[in-house]
Amino acid sequence: MFTGIVQSVAIITAIKDQEGLRTITLDFEEAFCADLVVGGSVSVDGVCLTVTRRHNAHCADFDVMLQSLRITTLHDVSSGFKVNVERAAKKGAEVGGHPLSGHVDLCGKIIEIHQPPNNHLLRIQVPPSWMRYIFSKGYIALNGASLTVSEANRQEGWFEVWLIPETLRRTTFLNKKINDLVNIEIERNTQIMVDTLRSAIEEQFVLMRPTFAKELMKMGSGFDS
Repeated sequence: MFTGIVQSVAIITAIKDQEGLRTITLDFEEAFCADLVVGGSVSVDGVCLTVTRRHNAHCADFDVMLQSLRITTLHDVSSGFKVNVERAAKKGAEVGGHPLSGHVDLCGKIIEIHQPPNNHLLRIQVPPSWMRYIFSKGYIALNGASLTVSEANRQEGWFEVWLIPETLRRTTFLNKKINDLVNIEIERNTQIMVDTLRSAIEEQFVLMRPTFAKELMKMGSGFDS
């Protein structure tokens, strides 16, 4: 589990591709790697990855499997690319953001950037089917950072987040441009609640369909007479 509070920015220094698998080497701030062992988990731009090799005090390898490459931005990175990173939360850790699994649901596209004084706004476009889980003032994770949705427009398929200077200092968001993609993890409790309600409504509709059909037939008969 992760807290959604990005701890550092790391640099991709090497990429090795095999069939269905990509190995990336990350160069971290040295303090970030204290006690980091093979088998440990790190959120890399919001994707939970496992350490497969330690090179030295500040470099480690991670394997990215095909499924993660298909649905995240890690298929489109190159050497020198910077990523947000967070170590797995330890027992008793303060959850400053909201609990994250590191299992990215989809990518969103940045369609607008606004920079009023001391603020930074991103407007993100997502497929309509995912907007049902995104609510104004709700939580969402972008590239591993826990953020609050400020506005959500279901008709046009976008939502907005505001970033404070401290978030910009600790993450890669300041370097993002229009049309860049970001990894999105939907807040899981919200998704469960929405899916449960939709399922319950659909079940009720199926049960009541015969009654509706009979009533419509009666109405039709009445009109014919």
